[in-house]
Amino acid sequence: MLDFFGYSGALLIGIVLGITGGGGSILTVPILVYILAFNPLIATAYSLFIVGTTSAFGTVQNFKKGLVAPKTAIQFALPSVVGVYLTRKFIVHALPDTLFYIGSLQLSKDTFLMVLFALVMFMASYSMLKPQKEENNNVSKSLVLVTIQLFFVGILIGLIGAGGGFLIIPALVQLAKLPMKKAIGTSLLIITINSLVGFIGDMENIAIDWPFLLIFTTLSVIGIFIGLKIQHRINEKMLKKIFGLFVLVMSVVILYEELFHKVF
Repeated sequence: MLDFFGYSGALLIGIVLGITGGGGSILTVPILVYILAFNPLIATAYSLFIVGTTSAFGTVQNFKKGLVAPKTAIQFALPSVVGVYLTRKFIVHALPDTLFYIGSLQLSKDTFLMVLFALVMFMASYSMLKPQKEENNNVSKSLVLVTIQLFFVGILIGLIGAGGGFLIIPALVQLAKLPMKKAIGTSLLIITINSLVGFIGDMENIAIDWPFLLIFTTLSVIGIFIGLKIQHRINEKMLKKIFGLFVLVMSVVILYEELFHKVF
């Protein structure tokens, strides 16, 4: 029964990605950890492959519609992809199983990764619930500052195994001056690059269950085609609000599960 819900979740991930252009990837790690009982470290690695491959198919479809800016995508991907690769290759696997003790309480690596993920989910829900602006012509940042910010976005993506679209899309709108729809399409290309390169950094450090991973990813890819197909038949803004509330609730549940249930 849990396998059924897990694989159904794979389909849902793709559908949400196809409809909204982002957000669905935030479901991947919780589904792998809490439904399919994967270790958080393995789950974040698998998530990078699932999200990267699914986003690649979405990128192709958006490219056909003229909603991808490849040059901008490469410029934004370069700093973040370095952060993702270094994080998955060296940082994540070098973290000790127990990070520190506070009296008799301990914070394990697994708990740290899930708490960080929950905090990112909270930020993502805020991004989906707040009013979206097409562009902001008053924003001006130096290239060095933007590069540093994108590098740290890459580190965050590497730690939690999610695409980070909720961080990348605002940057594309504000800094590259892309319209919202083109920013969403371009972010999928950046997510593809970041996620798959990050997964490559993991390949030497973990044993990969390829049959499971390919089946799960295939269902997610099918989902993104379904999402793209029904995209124009539903109210996208309303869906984002509903999904944003769902992600908010999930972030609170994960924080409770990881901190109060396990730590306290």
